[in-house]
Order: sequence, then C-alpha cells, then structure tokens
Amino acid sequence: MIVTLTANPSADRAVVLSEALQPGEVQRAVSSREDAGGKGVNVARVVSAAGAPARAVVPVNAHDPYRMLLEDTGIELDVIEVAGRARANLTITDPAGETTKLNLPGAELSVTEAEALVAGVVAASEGATWLVLAGSLPPGVPFTFYADLIAAVRAKWGSAAPLIAVDASGPALAAVVETARPDLIKPNHEELAELVGDDPASDDDLLATASRRAQSLVPARVASALVTLGADGALLFTAQGTWRGRAPKIQVASTVGAGDSSLAGYLLADLEGASAPDRLARSIAYGAAAATLPGTQAPTPDDLPAGAIAVTEFPTPIATS
Repeated sequence: MIVTLTANPSADRAVVLSEALQPGEVQRAVSSREDAGGKGVNVARVVSAAGAPARAVVPVNAHDPYRMLLEDTGIELDVIEVAGRARANLTITDPAGETTKLNLPGAELSVTEAEALVAGVVAASEGATWLVLAGSLPPGVPFTFYADLIAAVRAKWGSAAPLIAVDASGPALAAVVETARPDLIKPNHEELAELVGDDPASDDDLLATASRRAQSLVPARVASALVTLGADGALLFTAQGTWRGRAPKIQVASTVGAGDSSLAGYLLADLEGASAPDRLARSIAYGAAAATLPGTQAPTPDDLPAGAIAVTEFPTPIATS
C-alpha cells in the first residue's frame, strides 16, 4: 500500500490555446478540462491506475465542488473534514507545449484541523509500504509540518513505519532534510539548487551541478534522491550508487503532474522489488507518459512510451546532446 498526503489540494483547470499566449489580449480556447489535483492525489491516481493499492489522505470540505472531482477519481480516500475550500490552479498551454501556470493560495487550516490531518496520516500509515508527503503546505501550518509529521509517524509505528518520500520545495523540504532523514526526496533541478543554497541560473552544466548538489545530501541527510530534469531525464542517488536515465522523445501536451507521475512510477517499481536502474527507468517512463496527456490526467501502463529507457551508472562521461 502507498499512502499519500495532499495537504494543499487543488482543482486543476487546464486550458489549451490555438496560438501562443498573448498577455493583455482576448483569446479563445480550443479545449479545457478540470481534474482533482494536488501532488499526493496525482501520485495515488497513477498508482491506482496501475492496479496497485493506494490511499490518499486529503483535507476537504464536505460541500466543496472539489470533493466531487476527488470522488470521481475512484481512488481510496481518507477525507479529513475542514472548513475551507480547495484552491484552483490554472494551466494554459499553447500548441508548442509552452505552459503558463497560475497557482492560487489554499485555504488556511486551523490548529485543530492540522492536528486532525496529522492524526489521519498517522492512522492511514499502518501497514503501508510507502508514505508520500507531497506538494505545498496550506496557510496556517508551520514550515516544519512535514518534518513533524514524519516524526509522529515513526514514533507511532517504530520499525513498522512506512518508508517516507517527500516531494516538496522551499522551507518545507529544507526542514525535512535538516531533521527528518526521509527515505526519498524528489526535487527538480531548481528545487535541488534552492535546497543547498545555490542559484540554478548560474549553472552551465546541468548534470554535473545536480550531481554535486545531490551527492552532498545522499546518504548523509537523505537515504536517496530522485532528481527530475525534464527533457534531460533524471538522476537517482542512493548509498549504493548513482544512475542517469535519458528521457524519450515525446510530443508534450502538458507538463502538469509529470513529476508526480515520475514519483509514482518509481514507487510502483519499488513495490515490485525492482533494481535502482529499473526504478529510475520506470520513473522516467511515467513522467514522459504524463507529459503526453492533456490536463492532469493519470497515465496508465498502456500510456507508457514504447522502447526501453536508457539508464547508465554515474559518474560516466556524459554527452551533452
């Protein structure tokens, strides 16, 4: 079982334009769709679509329209009742695949609601193989929320506690790395740079700098790191070694949720006992599949790109093309 937490859920609205976005102008959309979003929800949807057990813990108001979207996904849910409504995120995509995102702030959680959310995650974690803490934190909770939650889960379940993956950024991720020693983090290149206090804009060698940064964390502070690099594939760092996987050539429809699908693919492979290179290959395949689908759709095994994903041990000489 993979349990996920989406502390700051969103209704993901995707709009496709017939031409490039023109700020200040009136444009007609070719199509639109709305999905139940939030990183943990996305992970659970992908895992469930592959036939593996998953449960999503989500704070949501009983009368929130988001709840209907969430229930329509068909995933197993542990709903924590809250007063506020889920935010809406808008993604605008042009024919070239260029994406513009507008992410709204979420509803504030009260102290009582935050405590109920922690209790719900701790209870849902019983017997789970992985717990995924994913996405931004809502207003009203401290930046240490994920780190404190990890401590609560491990205090309750001890040696039977699930492995814990964190897909976050900024102070929330920094607090986890500083004090909680997660089993896996999944930053992208920019989030990793921010985590170690670097400026990604100054990088002239993406792979080399990502490697240097991740190796400063693994295994000293985190057990492993899956670093997604978009069209450049991904890197996987563990105590046993480092691997680089190349991304397949695809036609991008929407990058929203691609990172979440990458994490889901990794966890699915791990549930099957796959090796580190195979976990990385599955991660890249799922991320690529998600990027070919409009909106925030959950890719299924049938959506995975044909052909093997090339994975090599790192460090090795890396071609830049």
